[in-house]
Amino acid sequence: SAIDDAANNLPYVDKDRLGCVGASFGGFSVYYLASHHDKRFKAFIAHDGAFNLESMYTDTEEAWFSNWEYDDAYWNKDMTDRARRTYENSPHKFVDKWDTPILCIHGEMDYRINANQGFGAFNAARLRGIPAELLIFPDENHWVLKPQNGVLWQRTFFGWLDKWLKKN
Repeated sequence: SAIDDAANNLPYVDKDRLGCVGASFGGFSVYYLASHHDKRFKAFIAHDGAFNLESMYTDTEEAWFSNWEYDDAYWNKDMTDRARRTYENSPHKFVDKWDTPILCIHGEMDYRINANQGFGAFNAARLRGIPAELLIFPDENHWVLKPQNGVLWQRTFFGWLDKWLKKN
């Protein structure tokens, strides 16, 4: 509703050229919105987001966070309703509805949200025939901290937005 309000009420927002970007939980949100955006967005960028919550549960170095955020393991048949809803709404379960170009960015030293989450989303998009790019930083964690990597991140990020949102 926030994007609809901005698109309909702010004169400088072009509702025909909206992009959706997010990092960490925002990256998860991007992956989820990619299948639930009703064609609002023309491009997506996800940085270090969780894509498959089932694999995320066991792939993280911080199992405490998975238990706290998801409430239970995905294999427990008697899991709580909250946990069941969490896993039922994992972005990877809605890839069949993806239809918009997506850029996935990830650091391979991010052990909380492993790079396999970015690889999974990228491959899912490509296997569906959706334009996608993957930017992996082998020497970065959840944040891009090295100056040269930051330059590449900025160029790739804004280049992707220009490619899909800028008027010709």
